[in-house]
Amino acid sequence: MRKILLVTLTVLFLSLVAFASDPETFVNLTIGEPETLDPLHSYDTASGEVILNLYDNLIQYNGESVTDYLPMISTQVPSVENGLISPEGTVYTFPIREGVKFHTGNVLTPEDVKYSFHRYILGDPSGGPQWMIIEALTGGAHASVESWFEAYSGMPYSEAVDADKNVVSEEARQKLISFYEEVVSPKVKIEGNSVVFTLDAPWGPFMNTIAHFGSWAAITDSKWGIENGAWDGKADGWWKWHDLEPQESPYHNADAGSGPFKLVEWDSAEMKVVLERFDDYWAGPATIKNVVIWGIDEFSTRKAIFEAGDADIAYFGAPYLDQAEALAAEGKAVVTKGYPTASITSLHFNWLVAEGSEYLGSGKLDGNGVPRDFFSDIHVRRGFAYCYDGATFVDEVLNGLGELVPTDLPKGFLGYDETLPLPEFNLAKAAEEFKKAWGGEVWEKGFKIQLLYNTGNDARQTIAEMLAYFVNSINPKFKVEPLGVQWPTYLAAQRNGFLPLFTIGWLADYPDPHNFIATYYASYGAYASRQGVPFQEWAAANVDAEISAAAVSIDNQERIKLYRSVQEKVIDAAIGIPLYMPTGLNVRAPWVEGWYPHLVRSGFYYYQLSKNQ
Repeated sequence: MRKILLVTLTVLFLSLVAFASDPETFVNLTIGEPETLDPLHSYDTASGEVILNLYDNLIQYNGESVTDYLPMISTQVPSVENGLISPEGTVYTFPIREGVKFHTGNVLTPEDVKYSFHRYILGDPSGGPQWMIIEALTGGAHASVESWFEAYSGMPYSEAVDADKNVVSEEARQKLISFYEEVVSPKVKIEGNSVVFTLDAPWGPFMNTIAHFGSWAAITDSKWGIENGAWDGKADGWWKWHDLEPQESPYHNADAGSGPFKLVEWDSAEMKVVLERFDDYWAGPATIKNVVIWGIDEFSTRKAIFEAGDADIAYFGAPYLDQAEALAAEGKAVVTKGYPTASITSLHFNWLVAEGSEYLGSGKLDGNGVPRDFFSDIHVRRGFAYCYDGATFVDEVLNGLGELVPTDLPKGFLGYDETLPLPEFNLAKAAEEFKKAWGGEVWEKGFKIQLLYNTGNDARQTIAEMLAYFVNSINPKFKVEPLGVQWPTYLAAQRNGFLPLFTIGWLADYPDPHNFIATYYASYGAYASRQGVPFQEWAAANVDAEISAAAVSIDNQERIKLYRSVQEKVIDAAIGIPLYMPTGLNVRAPWVEGWYPHLVRSGFYYYQLSKNQ
């Protein structure tokens, strides 16, 4: 093992030496790699970090603020006062900056803005981020283009388009075309040199939703996309580009942005992304010339490279706080810790695993596996929940850089209620629940199940191992097996509904409780499909109405009451385990300047960073 590590270190050192010797090159050692570079599909922090450097949005946040904005592709930030937001709060006008160049060489026009949003709405991939755009435009009435189409046409999307993306009838074709022309197209249209968004109802988080750091609202080069096989911009046939896999998009591993950096290389085999300064950037070229984002899952390797001065930022993670502070004491690092994060890490259960999963063992309740609907039994869910020792995890694994919370809502957000019960570690109660599960069959026959985590994420690995240890200790017939896989594999298996239970973190898309409550608990939320159809049916019957009512209410007291009710229900139903709310930890070299924390930024915005060497 030591010999392998030395060889790995040697290869990485040699690869980094050319970069590290250049003061204009910034090296970030992280874990994992992007799933995609297409803003349509991007819904993980690794993808988001690359995209926020390749692409611009209409507006951007002003420093650390999440309520104040600055212009970006739009030359002005809309407000009621400047006349760019209508008095009733449903029409937003964005004057588009002239002379902005894409990395492709094309010049950005209002047509690119319109195309970007139309493509996002129509493409709307299952489990992807575009529900936020659709939800905002429809005033919370819809969270998918399929639901929106059915409400307009009276025809379920699945009855209009078959599995091969062909229309089933001429009637269906006309309904699909009319839906785009009469419903979608008018929502984002061009007036002169401006792009105008028309919402069905006021939507408070709209500006947060489309601001920079939200990769799902990035502005892409439409001409390049059409030439390379993306949606052709026409009403007839748009459904052929709906709900594609990321790799089916030409934007998936390419760069059609106008941001401060352009893509040089995405080497998935080495989990390495290389960016280069875009000297024609409209706001002026970045200080840093090159950026290397390198996924190195092995902590000791990351630390050794960083300690040698060959990286500028390295992911340490809360379990390694002591080692980070030791480097700081030697003058080799600057450590910033304990700052607020709009984030929750949770474990959730899949009530009906998708067919074809390889993580169910025998697929039967026979001691060598579990059935697909294993977690549809509330007693199984409660049994697992009682096996999480959260206090020990936060204190000993996170070194105190985290807090326990009652549900998947961060402390400090509207609706957070400290009187709700925290997760309880109680093996006696766990045993009682397991004895009731599946009419006693779980206790009698036992089960075998795999609990995945993404390699390099030591906190998630420890959670998997801790939970497995305590569940397995209750009954010798219980076998929970932790399994580490690379991030894209983990994310794809989770998104496709193959994981019977999964740990996932959520960084706020925008700083409003709806972004957490709907995401985790609504039948239409981003994680709903990963928890199975029976969960979605439960959510639709029990919490959807309250979640929707809270989203559109302008009365904070009413919203608090509704969110309290939703949280009580999900706690009682043991929907999942809110593992912890992390507090921030950043470890960087002493010469790094310009970094600051931000509640909703994925990774680092290298345009704001420099090296004082």
